[in-house]
Amino acid sequence: MLAPMVLAQPKNAWRLALLTTLFSVLGGILGYLIGMFLFGLIAQPLIDFYNAGEAFATAQAHFKSYGIWIIFIAGFTPIPYKIFTVSAGLAAMAFAPFVLASVVGRGARFFLVAGLIFLGGERFEQQLRRYADLIGWMMVVIVGFFLCWHFFFR
Repeated sequence: MLAPMVLAQPKNAWRLALLTTLFSVLGGILGYLIGMFLFGLIAQPLIDFYNAGEAFATAQAHFKSYGIWIIFIAGFTPIPYKIFTVSAGLAAMAFAPFVLASVVGRGARFFLVAGLIFLGGERFEQQLRRYADLIGWMMVVIVGFFLCWHFFFR
């Protein structure tokens, strides 16, 4: 929705990107709270039913160690951000790093889109729409490579 709005009102590109970022992060906070407060009602019975306590503990440990990167990547790429916001709440990720990673990841994505559409106009918007998922997945691979290199080969 951001790209057509920037095309319609290019002089408001940065304000639109800021509003989009703000409301996306607020939605992420709502997802986080859903994950955190509905854990006992929904998630814990499922974890118990599937005897997945150890797997969930591992997921929690990953969110504690790499949560800021997980949320940043989910916020910037075509990976569904909302799934990861709920997961961060379920895993009890620290709230401040969650919000920071959300602001940076979502902001980077929305300001990049607004800037590219602002500079490239309608022709670029069509190309961006065509290749947005590919670009996003390429970013996942690049960031994943650097994270693996940093944590496993350094």
